[in-house]
Amino acid sequence: MAQERPAYLRIAEHLREQIRTGGYPPGSRLPTMSVLSAANGVSEIVIRHAIALLRGEGLVETRRGGGTVVRVRPPARRVAMDRYRVETTHNDEAPPSTSFTHDQRITWNEYRLDKAYSRVRADEGLAELFELPLKTVLLRRRFVFYARGEPQQISVNYLPWDIVAGTPVADPDREPWPGGTPAQLAYLGHPASRVEEAVRSRMPTPEEAETLRMTAGVPVMAITRRMLSGNRVLEVCRDIVIPADRVILDYAIDL
Repeated sequence: MAQERPAYLRIAEHLREQIRTGGYPPGSRLPTMSVLSAANGVSEIVIRHAIALLRGEGLVETRRGGGTVVRVRPPARRVAMDRYRVETTHNDEAPPSTSFTHDQRITWNEYRLDKAYSRVRADEGLAELFELPLKTVLLRRRFVFYARGEPQQISVNYLPWDIVAGTPVADPDREPWPGGTPAQLAYLGHPASRVEEAVRSRMPTPEEAETLRMTAGVPVMAITRRMLSGNRVLEVCRDIVIPADRVILDYAIDL
């Protein structure tokens, strides 16, 4: 004889279905704990377990004094494989832009970048990605990208110190730089000829979730990127971190 499912799972399933079908639209409040408890003939502890499950799935959020609210999902932005052409074809006479401002459909004035620079030595993973000896000196740059005042992504990228030392590219006060990293590599005399990306999903670290103002239960897309000029790897991002509910990755292959 099949064992009956725990009550909190059945209640969570019912609420989940109501949320997905619009019974509880984004921004609406779920019934109170006491109302749900009475309606389902269970204790409030069972209801708390059900709500915790939905919160862990990123479907609801609990606000102090405001009850449990169906989470409003931000509109996802579509990111195409050819996005870097915006930067490699940047025209100095056109308004300043990067692939990020293009993706977000924002003006330069609506774009903000927090940055932190440091010199590091390549660990085993970075040395492999760069195809350089272990402990090669690199410039590490950590960026937080904002659109209209809201943090949208984190990027930690690395450049060989021997090509950026003493140049404006190593100066954080020069950021944001119109045309982004491709424009910087071109400025250094090494225009990017190839971009490689590897995409995986994972749960955010506590620091990432706090920085990007994420709700519980939402994973991130973590993109490892390499930019090459000819056969030489001149930039590695490890990683570009974007909340998974804010982005759709579009891929097209011409056959």
